[in-house]
Amino acid sequence: MFLWTAAGGVTYAASAGAATPVPKEETMRGNQRVSIERLQQWEALGYGMFIHFGMSTFSGHVSPKGQPPASEYAPDRLDVDQWISVARDAGMKYAVLTAKHIAGHCLWPTRHTDYSVANSGDKTDVVEAFVKACERRGVLPGLYYCSEDYHNRFGSRCRDEAGGAPFTTSIYQSFQTAQVTELLTQYGSIAEVWIDIPGMLGRGYRTFLYQHIVSLQPNALVMMNNGDFTTGENYNIDYAWPSDLLAIERNAPPPVGHKKWRTIEGKEYYMPGEVCDPLGKEWFWKDHDKPRPIEQLREQRRLCRERGVNLLLDVPPDRHGRIPEESIAVLRQET
Repeated sequence: MFLWTAAGGVTYAASAGAATPVPKEETMRGNQRVSIERLQQWEALGYGMFIHFGMSTFSGHVSPKGQPPASEYAPDRLDVDQWISVARDAGMKYAVLTAKHIAGHCLWPTRHTDYSVANSGDKTDVVEAFVKACERRGVLPGLYYCSEDYHNRFGSRCRDEAGGAPFTTSIYQSFQTAQVTELLTQYGSIAEVWIDIPGMLGRGYRTFLYQHIVSLQPNALVMMNNGDFTTGENYNIDYAWPSDLLAIERNAPPPVGHKKWRTIEGKEYYMPGEVCDPLGKEWFWKDHDKPRPIEQLREQRRLCRERGVNLLLDVPPDRHGRIPEESIAVLRQET
């Protein structure tokens, strides 16, 4: 048997007059930081739980225009173990928690702002409880951090404000670095670090942040959310590079499957895809938002498997701090 490469870069294995395509990853290593073997281990996980929980659960607004007091966050029956039990029982292999979303409220007692659980109706360090629950149940923990922040501003401009393009100041960027450092040095091993709205950070700081993350957690995979609401065929380098993974929000790859090899600035990179989508219509829990029909959920999971991407399904806890029974019932049917 011998290998040869045809026009277009496709490599074939030829033997006894027959030629069959060899997967590109078997003949190329790529320029990505993480080995293809490690990335394929992540792909083999297949199914994870996104957990949107925080101030927006209580304010009812994903992007609050006001400044809800920290005390408004007040779950009365918080049960982080229940979340991860539900994930495990649904066949999910990893989970990603919104440690800080757009509202700016932090689910851990950070030293860098008073807008956290330390001054809230329930003072539980949710990040700590989450990571420990994952460890107990064999689910890999991931953490989400939003780069846009309506509370901790430091002179930054959010996306819906007049006056020009959104941006973050150097003071805010130092704040984000300090908070990410807390998250990645205080809670043990983190499998995935999900940075939302990275376009606000600029290429220079975003590159620094990526390198800082992997210096603290070299085994973690970094998702700089490219904000692609289409099928993931195009990748916005200016908005999201560098990243280990490619996000596809509320959609699925094209029928030909996810394009795992990407040419970025003249180099080849192997980039697995992750579809993220809520169980209902909303990322955070709302009383009127019901889970989608079981047929839709099964079809979405089937498409993700067939088209070569992971599915990160958002299952938000309610204001009590528990995943509602109606959500659990649908997940039981889906498995």
